[in-house]
Amino acid sequence: MTPLLIALQFLTRLPVRLPGMPEPRQFGRSLLWYPLVGLLIGLLLLGAAYLLEGRPVLLSAALVLALWVGLSGGLHLDGLADTADAWVGGYGDRERTLTIMKDPRSGPIAVVVLVVVLLLKFAALAALLQAGQWLPLLLAPWLGRGMLPLLFLTTAYVRPGGLGQALAEHLPRRDLPVWLAVQGAAMLVLGRPAWIALVIALIVFAWLRGRFMQRLGGTTGDTAGALVEVVEVAVLVVVAFALT
Repeated sequence: MTPLLIALQFLTRLPVRLPGMPEPRQFGRSLLWYPLVGLLIGLLLLGAAYLLEGRPVLLSAALVLALWVGLSGGLHLDGLADTADAWVGGYGDRERTLTIMKDPRSGPIAVVVLVVVLLLKFAALAALLQAGQWLPLLLAPWLGRGMLPLLFLTTAYVRPGGLGQALAEHLPRRDLPVWLAVQGAAMLVLGRPAWIALVIALIVFAWLRGRFMQRLGGTTGDTAGALVEVVEVAVLVVVAFALT
């Protein structure tokens, strides 16, 4: 159970305690649980939508979004902000881009990107709640975190040290493809919205991974966080258009 607890502790702000210092292998195996942590977040969002049913739609959408951000502690938003600053300020240079990502300060580009992403999420949530279409609330965090193991499986990790390197070096390469295929098959059972969401997530993944490889030759923790946020917002917006 330690890999599951690692995934919960890292990806959420739920009160989880590890029984001791994990081994590197356990860090790697925690990637197997990332999609299910996303599924748990989606179930909590569905529960919030159920409790808020019948309330003013805009207020409900804002509360669901606040819960969404709170559950992850803004972890992936932080990665998105750092990536946005570095991508613009790096001027196409790999080392300059990596250096800017290390800077804890957020520049104007980061702020603009965060506002746009959160605004799009809010608008999509309002549209979906108004139409009574709740399934994307489950699919978006599930797919967002499901793309992380796929990223680490297919992409070199380019920043030495830290949790990201442990994940990349010890990920279960034999088990991950099978487990990700099982997750994808489970989504397809949910019908047309899930099919659309899965296709959109894979398109976004392929596009962003290509940009990461072109600029950095791989991925970092920040770009992984950016991937989660962009997949989530793309799934919400596209499926909202398809269902409303």
